[in-house]
Amino acid sequence: MSRPFLALSAMVAAGVITTGATALPAHSQTGTVRHAPVRDTAISHARANVARHAGTFGFGAGQRLHVKDVVIDADGTQHVRFERTYHGLPVVGGDFVVHQKADGSLRGSTRARAHAVKLASVTPAVGAEDTAAGALKRAHGLVRDARSTPELIVWAADGTPRLAWRTTVQGVGDKGQPHGEVFVTDATTGKAIENYDAEREATGTGHSEYTGDVAIDTTQQADGSFALIDPVRGHVTKDAHNLSSSSVKSSSGTLFTDADDIWGDGKKFSADRATAAVDAHVNTAETYDYYKKTFGRNGIKNDGRGATVFVHVGTHWDNAQWSDSCFCMMTGDGDGVTDPEQVDLDTMGHEMTHGVTSATANLRYSGESGGLNEATSDILGTMVEWYADNPVDRPDYLFSDQSTPPWLRRFDKPSLDGRSADCWSKSVGRLDVHYSSGVANHWFYLASEGSGAKTVNGVAYNSPTCNGSTVTGIGNQKASAIWYRALTVYMTSTTDYKGARTATLNAAKDLYGASSPEYAATAAAWSAVSVS
Repeated sequence: MSRPFLALSAMVAAGVITTGATALPAHSQTGTVRHAPVRDTAISHARANVARHAGTFGFGAGQRLHVKDVVIDADGTQHVRFERTYHGLPVVGGDFVVHQKADGSLRGSTRARAHAVKLASVTPAVGAEDTAAGALKRAHGLVRDARSTPELIVWAADGTPRLAWRTTVQGVGDKGQPHGEVFVTDATTGKAIENYDAEREATGTGHSEYTGDVAIDTTQQADGSFALIDPVRGHVTKDAHNLSSSSVKSSSGTLFTDADDIWGDGKKFSADRATAAVDAHVNTAETYDYYKKTFGRNGIKNDGRGATVFVHVGTHWDNAQWSDSCFCMMTGDGDGVTDPEQVDLDTMGHEMTHGVTSATANLRYSGESGGLNEATSDILGTMVEWYADNPVDRPDYLFSDQSTPPWLRRFDKPSLDGRSADCWSKSVGRLDVHYSSGVANHWFYLASEGSGAKTVNGVAYNSPTCNGSTVTGIGNQKASAIWYRALTVYMTSTTDYKGARTATLNAAKDLYGASSPEYAATAAAWSAVSVS
């Protein structure tokens, strides 16, 4: 189950990072922890063994033991892992494992580098404020918009216990993602001991709504929990707690975290709030990867920055949207009856593509330009689905068929939704942009698959032409490449359908040549939707 992101000060105070070397002996086998009474008895025996053999474990005055883990083998052998504190301070590198026979008698031990822990004083000569300021200075260039939180510890990872400050500098990393650096300094001399990332890359398991069980890129934090922070692409996924879309800011909501890096339950309309987050997080990564691997685009703005992704926006909000102002993606929970959470592949790809359009041609969101804006998101969002090629959510030319069944829009004959335009006319620009987009969507299908009846991945299509012509497709990879180049090189904020024809023909000429079949198909598909 997910839980809210803890404030940094609480997280650092509670978390203990063990950096000392530990090893389990060869005869130890990981088993399932047995019922609580057996576990409690094992812990009780282990504590007694440490007290009885204090010299072996280096256990002495001022120390307390804290149970970290218990493993009971099938034959009853017990392995109890402890961490230590010294006068209330965590001892880094002071952990050990007590190995016991089934009857609780001592069998052996494995310990980190620290043995006996004894300090002359636990009062630092270097103060917390100076330490915090020094860490901020060292973090310059690694973390921006940073705050610094020092914690007094006993540093014994190298085998020599000494008083130290462990300072976490938390802020924003190079991709716009939450990022932290940890600096360990001698609390007596102020000299640096070591520094490392506060988080570690991890790969969890997500039980998604729409694409089955998936690998999910997460970040392990200083307290050992896992967070929906993508360490590769930089995006973070948060719970908006049903805040309305008009009220959401990048700082809103809470970051999804989890103890075991296993997320969601795979159900639509799920009571597990992390389930929608799985789809949103993974599908944002798919969108990023599609643009990166297909076009060499490094993120939405081509600057490597990751977006903030919100799930559970609004109450029964059957929608999703991109916001430039907070550089974030917002998804609703559907209508709660027929439409589940709006986090499926093509919906996520669609909304993120609005960010790409904003960063490139910035097509005005009205008139024919607005229709082209929406069509761009439909076309390239659908191509995210084709790129992902997920066996559960097979690629198609039906937009939002998973979250708005049977589909919200379709490409072969857009007018089947009862509102969209198949062909250009002088009145197209007066339609809502979601319906005037039909002309470009129809163009894309014809350019990709051609006209007439066709079955693709088990879905039957039948695409007419407005001029009675027959169009031969060039495949959606080439058609989308033409569209992307037209968007990023030739279209402007006021491009209309006639301008889109010119822009895509210029793009086709750049990519394939003016005498190529691709150029001819681009022109034929536009003529087939009455754009000349």
